Amino acid sequence: MELDAIEELIETEITDAVANVTRPRVHDDEDEDDHYAATIVSPAFEGLSLVEQHQRVYDALGEHMTTDIHAMELQTYTPSAYAEHGDGSLDDAVRDAGLLPAEE
Repeated sequence: MELDAIEELIETEITDAVANVTRPRVHDDEDEDDHYAATIVSPAFEGLSLVEQHQRVYDALGEHMTTDIHAMELQTYTPSAYAEHGDGSLDDAVRDAGLLPAEE
């Protein structure tokens, strides 16, 4: 499954989500393409436990979790948690989505 297709599914199904999906490791076997990692920021995660946040992502991916995706490493954040603990890799996209204050 293409990375941008996974991002689109997540961003479509989770309100105001910004997602970045990568392939975190490369294996020399035929299943190398079905291991993914995703970082997702959304205000929809407010008030949810980490398990509930991850469940929202799995629900967004639906049947792909059993057909196209073998493993998915997740980092989920509310906008405020991302501002405090995020690695900065999504700063521009999160800011463009209006989820972080504009740079001064």
